[in-house]
Amino acid sequence: MITDIEQHILDSIDKTVEHGSEDELFAGGYLRGHLTLAVAELEQIQDAEPQALKLQVEQSLSQAIKAGELSPPDQTLVTQLWEDLYQQAVEATLLVK
Repeated sequence: MITDIEQHILDSIDKTVEHGSEDELFAGGYLRGHLTLAVAELEQIQDAEPQALKLQVEQSLSQAIKAGELSPPDQTLVTQLWEDLYQQAVEATLLVK
């Protein structure tokens, strides 16, 4: 299920390339790296729940923010995009199952 959620989110990010603003493109590209890393780490755990992915990405983003990688406006942009994409992906994945 984690990989289904990942794929849905990556597809959503890819769709923004066609018509997204510069901010959306930045946030999507930035988020892609954190998502891919989180999924790779969770693949070590069998039957990881979607909530584990959410927590893993949020921890990764939190570390990046603490390290000063994102300005306050970018922090808001990236975290809001993550929350939106994650929720959409979970809802879409549950409908398919």
